[in-house]
Amino acid sequence: MLNGAIVGLGRWGLRLAESVQGSDQIRFVRGVTRNPADRQDFARRTGIALTASYAEALRDPGIDAVVLATPHSQHHLEIVEAARAGKHVFVEKPFTLTRASAEAAVEACRAAKVTLGVGFNRRHAPAFVELKRRIAAGEIGELLHIEGQASGGSGLQLKAGNWRAMRAESPGGAMTSRGVHALDAMIQIAGPVASVQAISERRALAVEIDDTTSMLLRFAGGVTGYLGTLHTTGEFWRVHAFGTKGWLEMRGDTELLARGMGAESSPERIAFAPLDRERAELEAFAAAVAAGQKFTVPPTEIVNGVAVLEALMASAAGGGAVRVA
Repeated sequence: MLNGAIVGLGRWGLRLAESVQGSDQIRFVRGVTRNPADRQDFARRTGIALTASYAEALRDPGIDAVVLATPHSQHHLEIVEAARAGKHVFVEKPFTLTRASAEAAVEACRAAKVTLGVGFNRRHAPAFVELKRRIAAGEIGELLHIEGQASGGSGLQLKAGNWRAMRAESPGGAMTSRGVHALDAMIQIAGPVASVQAISERRALAVEIDDTTSMLLRFAGGVTGYLGTLHTTGEFWRVHAFGTKGWLEMRGDTELLARGMGAESSPERIAFAPLDRERAELEAFAAAVAAGQKFTVPPTEIVNGVAVLEALMASAAGGGAVRVA
């Protein structure tokens, strides 16, 4: 059993903590929040002790790992501090906001020999697992192009003063809350991104962050792609891979469409049972710790995803394509 501390008890921190109640692989024994008095009902319901001190949690010998659901700009230092304290680390996406800080955080975990996990919960979606399997089996032939879309209306609920409504914390608008999931899926399938050309604008939101972001991608292996993410529309998720023998399209977590060649062919529709993605990712992290696995997401994929986020903002500001260093 992995004993963890959940750090940050906003909406998503609460979701993570509650997802593993009753798990036989991971449990939270402490919660770190700025105002413990505001979360007493949660503490009574779950039996999780609360503190306002991250340092206190890191000193606790009864805690094996920390799970970070904190503002994005804090991740780098919190990861480094946890690694130095010998704690395994699971961090919500985006991992960090700059390539340099991502590399430093990865290196801190490597040097400390602790397991590092990143909250890309859609890696566990049944439709995505099957999409990856079919591509690896050569079902669609050589991969030529990939598209991603991750959008919804949660930006409309953001209020001025909320950290998620600050441009410094949410570059690229919905990229940090939604788009990075589609980007992560695309990197897993097509490999590292080599260049980005992006548009990112605020068209509908009252708060200062962008709400409409789109980009053209060139992957290092030659695959092309594009990705869109909006903060002010209906819920939508799609990853679509095109190859020389057909295509595969993931719609949401539980639906996959497949089509081969020939004008007469029609798409095959495959449905899957729902899965608790948050429980799945945290239990996979716990299993990795038990097995001595140091990274649950390859470091190259972690760093490349952050570098793309940084490059897309440079491209949106300058108007041209930007190489991903």
